[in-house]
Amino acid sequence: MKTKIIMLAHGSSNASWSDAFVHMTQGLRDQDANAALAFMELSEPSLESVVATSIAEGFEAFKVLPLFLAKGRHLKKDVPMMIGELVAQHQVSIELLPPIGEHSAIQSAIEDIVSAELAK
Repeated sequence: MKTKIIMLAHGSSNASWSDAFVHMTQGLRDQDANAALAFMELSEPSLESVVATSIAEGFEAFKVLPLFLAKGRHLKKDVPMMIGELVAQHQVSIELLPPIGEHSAIQSAIEDIVSAELAK
């Protein structure tokens, strides 16, 4: 089954905020056609448009990796509801992964940054 991972950021009406996520994920997206960036709201591309475009490209399953530090209201209610609607509409598999802030690599990176700042 052809699977795409969608890195999901919140989105903002401030283009420079959204551009930070575009630049942050550009290298990975350039290297791997199975990786995409989408925004939950206020920015493009939307989760809905990335899923629809990817289905047209032959993808049948998706993993959504929230680029959020913690699981708040959006990840407890809004995003699961969006995913449920997309699954019903397109009859595809969409798995919501834990937010990136729960991954040990991010936790280690934060520790490294704090340690480096304290060492200055």
